[in-house]
Amino acid sequence: MPRDARLIDTLLRTHTLRLQTVRAMVALVLVLELAFAAVALLFVLQPMAQRSAHDLAGLMVLSAQTWAELPPQTRPAFERELQVNYRLSLRPDMPAPADTGLIHGFYIGYIEQALQQRVGHPLYFQRQTDAQGHVWLWTSIPAGGREIGVGIDSSRIQTQPVRALVIGLLLSLPLATFLALWWARRITRPVVAMEQAAAKLARGDTPQRLPQTGPRELVSLAAHFNQMTGRIDALLQARTAMLAGVSHDLRTPLARIRLALELQRMQPTEARLDQIERDVLAMDRLIGEVLQLARGLQASAPQHLALLPWLLERQQTHADWVRSQGAVLEVQCPPGLQAWVDVHALQRVVDNLLANAVRHAPGLIVLQAAPAQTPGWVRIALLDRGPGIPPSQLDAVFEPFTRLDQARTPGLGAGSGLGLTIARQLAQQHGWRVGLQAREGGGLMAWVETPQMHSV
Repeated sequence: MPRDARLIDTLLRTHTLRLQTVRAMVALVLVLELAFAAVALLFVLQPMAQRSAHDLAGLMVLSAQTWAELPPQTRPAFERELQVNYRLSLRPDMPAPADTGLIHGFYIGYIEQALQQRVGHPLYFQRQTDAQGHVWLWTSIPAGGREIGVGIDSSRIQTQPVRALVIGLLLSLPLATFLALWWARRITRPVVAMEQAAAKLARGDTPQRLPQTGPRELVSLAAHFNQMTGRIDALLQARTAMLAGVSHDLRTPLARIRLALELQRMQPTEARLDQIERDVLAMDRLIGEVLQLARGLQASAPQHLALLPWLLERQQTHADWVRSQGAVLEVQCPPGLQAWVDVHALQRVVDNLLANAVRHAPGLIVLQAAPAQTPGWVRIALLDRGPGIPPSQLDAVFEPFTRLDQARTPGLGAGSGLGLTIARQLAQQHGWRVGLQAREGGGLMAWVETPQMHSV
């Protein structure tokens, strides 16, 4: 493996989301523990240690003063009482220890400060070990005109906050690492699955749908990814169907043109030239619609559209063509009804639905607009009394180049088979709903539903 490739592979392995999450979580746990320990030490342990040191210093001074004031015969009993119950020991006429620079820790330092406040001059401790192996801390306190040594059994001082902090960190570090690994795996598992699915999609394969479980953000991300995958799959299928349909639909006019050209050489007629021109125009129209479907339409900004005057304008625009096809177009719309739409896209959708109705159901066609059953939406529909479409094929006719058998009869002016496909594509692009449904008494309703008002 080349050096650059190995470097990239190493960087990818060391900068995975899971590893970065584990590092961040472990560092966060350590920082939180240190912060908690610092707060506890500053606001809890230190005040408690200072208060305890003052109490112990007061007990030491009081013990020395009491011993000096007691009769000699009662002093041994008092010394035993101090040693058994308070782990203090007295030693008369003990010289005051000098400052040897011995560091005893914070707590002993607090005791020295408290003793200095009580006796008026600095006192220091020295460490001694008795015959039983117990370590004692001795100092000398003036009382009754003499120096009385007072010793503290070091076992009386049990707290070791620094050691406790270190042990706590050492114990919590493996636990924090384990929890960080578990949590990072739980967080990154959907992301890893999405990365694998995206890599599979990039290779041209169709990945399985991602499970939409877990936190809301991951569910939303998986839903969007699944939606994107579905659209890409649909586009690939549409591309395949489009290429197959174009190749199929171009063969018929090309064959007619070739036959007409051969006949034209033998016996020229104007009718054959007109037929060739019609076939060329049909081929050009088919190619134009295919290119438009492949590119899609650039969406424009939506706006409020008054539907009644707009529908009357569509009626007037298509009046001559509708009449030439033996159809009659009637508009039904309550005054004041509005839609929040891209006007150009809506015009293409309605025109395509109208062309489909006029081509296959000549007669009375109603262009109708009314509030939809869904609140805040409006339905624009084309209603005819033509032969209709079998229920099993209502969804299939939206696929590219899908036409019913009678639609392929040349005498009926068959279209390219892309009108409904383009209408559905435009509707999906703008978040509208489009569909076909049979009418009672025969005929078909083709409709598109759009928002009625701008949603803030």
